[in-house]
Formats: sequence, C-alpha cells, structure tokens
Amino acid sequence: MNDSLVIIPTFNEKENIQAIIQTVIDLDQGFDVLIVDDGSPDGTATLVKSMMEVHPQIHIIEREGKLGLGTAYITGFQFAIDHGFDYIFEMDADFSHNPADLIRLRTACREDGYDMAVGSRYISGVNVVNWPMDRVLMSYFASIYVQFITGIPVKDTTAGFKCYRREVLDTIGLDNIHFVGYAFQIEMKFQAWKYNFKITEVPIIFTDRTLGHSKMSRGIFKEAVIGVIQMKIKSLFKKYIR
Repeated sequence: MNDSLVIIPTFNEKENIQAIIQTVIDLDQGFDVLIVDDGSPDGTATLVKSMMEVHPQIHIIEREGKLGLGTAYITGFQFAIDHGFDYIFEMDADFSHNPADLIRLRTACREDGYDMAVGSRYISGVNVVNWPMDRVLMSYFASIYVQFITGIPVKDTTAGFKCYRREVLDTIGLDNIHFVGYAFQIEMKFQAWKYNFKITEVPIIFTDRTLGHSKMSRGIFKEAVIGVIQMKIKSLFKKYIR
C-alpha cells in the first residue's frame, strides 16, 4: 500500500475527474486517490468506478446530497486514518492545483520535518491565474483578515491544497472540527498552529478551472468572516495539549 492519500471532493466534475485522477497516479510517486462524491447527478462517480476496475490505488466514497466541503474532507480523513496512510492531502478536482506540486508538499513533510505543508498562492507575491480581480482581492484580503484576528503566521490561510502528517489529524480529532464550508480550511490551519505543529507554505501557482463550474460564492466568504471570530473566542478558553 502507498503511504500517501490524495482526497478529492467532487460534485458534478465529469469534465475533469478522470483526467485529474490519471494525472495523479501517473506521477508514479506512491499516491492513492480517494474521491468523496456528494451524489453528483452528472455521473462523476460512475466514471471513477470505471477507473477503479484497473487501478487499485483509486477509492471512492459516495454520499447522498451536498453535505459540505468540510464534511467531505473529514470523511476522507477518517478513511486515511483507518487505512494507515501517513501523508494525507487535500486537492481540488478541477486542475486549479497542479498535481505535480503534490510531490513538493510531501517532501516538505516527509523530508524537511514539517507537519503541515500549505500550497500557498501568496507566500511569494500573488500567484493566481485566470481569476477576476475582485475575486483575487477578496481571497487575498480574507487571508489578511484571518491573520489579523487569529495571529496565525500563514499568508494563505484560506488555501485548499495541503499535506498533513497523520499525527496532525489524530491530535486535532475529527470530532473537534466544526466548520463545513469555506471556514473549514481556516480552522484546520488554526488548530494545527494552536497545537504547535510545524507549518510551512510551499509557493504554488493557482489556475482557475477551465472546465466545469465553480462552487464558490460570496456567501461562503461571509461564513468565514463570522466563523473566524467565533473560532478565536473559543480558543481563548481551550488548552491545546499534545
């Protein structure tokens, strides 16, 4: 069995799903892929299962209905823990994250001694391609806002491309993750930092999707604004002991 699991949540990703999976397994670097599909009516899951017949490193969990990004990853994290994976990744299905960067993220954890590696759009300037300017600004200033409220020393606090050592997920505890939307990405970094895990940012170039439709909305950002304040307040009354 490989030691690394790439978790990819999906909802209506038939245009991208086979290509993204094939690209990851073609890296030939010991990556398994887990698709967590929220009942995609476009047949995404069927396409994945057709690939599973010849690629044992591909896995799928099918859920009924859109249950949220955070719960999809939590479901994937539990699968990773149950099956003994040492390095667990979050990645989008739409090629906005370059699969080749998985190797760089894992190297940061496996060889450089970090517990979490964040694929960062903002650690070396603003490295975003094909996003409209209003969305770039909204994302960039959201990260600044999170840093200001929480004190977390991460420039891309909302990034969704990450590698975890399994100990991080074991320590945080999946039952202690509360956000299910966009704020989930912030909460995971915040919790890891509060538990004194070593976090690094690996510079990446984020390229907006060319196929399929984005699931992002301004409402998701609003959730994060309020959620960050709530998260910070709760942290003042909790002891973080490893």
